Amino acid sequence: MNRSDKEAIVAEVAEKLKRATAMYIADFTGLTVEEETELRREFRRAGIEYRVVKNTLAKKALERVSGYDRVYENLVGPTGIAFSYDDAVAPARIIKKFSEKSGKLALKVAVLERQVFEGAQLEQLSKLPTRKDLMAGVAGSLQAPISGIAGAIAAVLRDLVNAIDAIEKKKKAA
Repeated sequence: MNRSDKEAIVAEVAEKLKRATAMYIADFTGLTVEEETELRREFRRAGIEYRVVKNTLAKKALERVSGYDRVYENLVGPTGIAFSYDDAVAPARIIKKFSEKSGKLALKVAVLERQVFEGAQLEQLSKLPTRKDLMAGVAGSLQAPISGIAGAIAAVLRDLVNAIDAIEKKKKAA
């Protein structure tokens, strides 16, 4: 691989890092071609980009984007990097499921919103709610007080209409 090819890879990985909400670095030692293809397919279905990168090139890309100093020490052995742009937790679920199934894929480190998590924390990461679930929970929490207020306003308006109707009936009767 010549120098310009290496520079292109470093630039590509650095650009993905800048856009990603989460990055998962995994050791894929022992995966067969079929298993690797299946893993890539699962990532693709979830909208996650997965790339096998030489450790020296990955380190150079990480150096271009600040805040990844604690990740360097994990760049040893075969390294696959999953970049997630929407759901920061989806790669954890895929890696966990695949690891349990094959016994071969191991999370080295994950970075979610610039927060570093060790590979041993995969179980906890995989149980985090998705961004969509969190947003639904927040929307539901916000909606509950609003619906209570709307109900109270509707009750007051109903009482006001009833009072106006009663006044109108009294005027007609008099």
